[in-house]
Amino acid sequence: MTAQAYETVIEEIESMIRSKRLKLGDRLEGERVLADRLGVSRTSVREAIRVLSTLGIIRSAPGSGPSAGAQVIADPEIALSASLRLHVAVDSLSVGDVIDARVMLESWAYRQLEQLPDDVLAPARELLDAMDATDDPVEFHHIDTQFHLELVRLAGNPLVNAIMSSLRASIESYVLDAAPHLEDWQAIAARLRAEHRAIVAAIGEGDGDRTASLAEGHILAFARDAGLIAQPG
Repeated sequence: MTAQAYETVIEEIESMIRSKRLKLGDRLEGERVLADRLGVSRTSVREAIRVLSTLGIIRSAPGSGPSAGAQVIADPEIALSASLRLHVAVDSLSVGDVIDARVMLESWAYRQLEQLPDDVLAPARELLDAMDATDDPVEFHHIDTQFHLELVRLAGNPLVNAIMSSLRASIESYVLDAAPHLEDWQAIAARLRAEHRAIVAAIGEGDGDRTASLAEGHILAFARDAGLIAQPG
């Protein structure tokens, strides 16, 4: 199999998506049909589908039933998360770079928000209650992640949502490794809970600048506590 062969398949699928011959939720032709039409091997088709699955464009399910085969999806987070995790792991991107990018994106998102009614903020408040109910630092962190992503989602930009989720995923292992070993976790958790509630209150009041400022201080303070970035001066 040559690179040119599977790239031909990728280019054809991309062309079909661009021209709307393939739309979100549609299934691709079978491997044999696509291979015969393009004059490539079925192995080349499988390799193309594997690459597109990694990019979050195709989901492939084995078998022969109605849910089997390759289907067009839209999940940019898959590719972004995998790429960022690897770049952080090999130090081409530092954890500090990722945290700075997260601060910029999260601050931007909060500045877009107008005063929001209680029902819109209800999911975020439920996550706050869930954080109140756990003393386990790892579980707390998982809920904390959901909380921040829920708030960013309110800004309504799918690309920012995907990038934010990917940024957090790229440093999640570092945070999870540090969280159980933080000195005086109970005091840190109490501070984080209070900061989270202050952020939600500022969003509820429609004060985007204050929300962004609170979020920046909150993110950077915990990153320093966890040893992900250096303490100031």
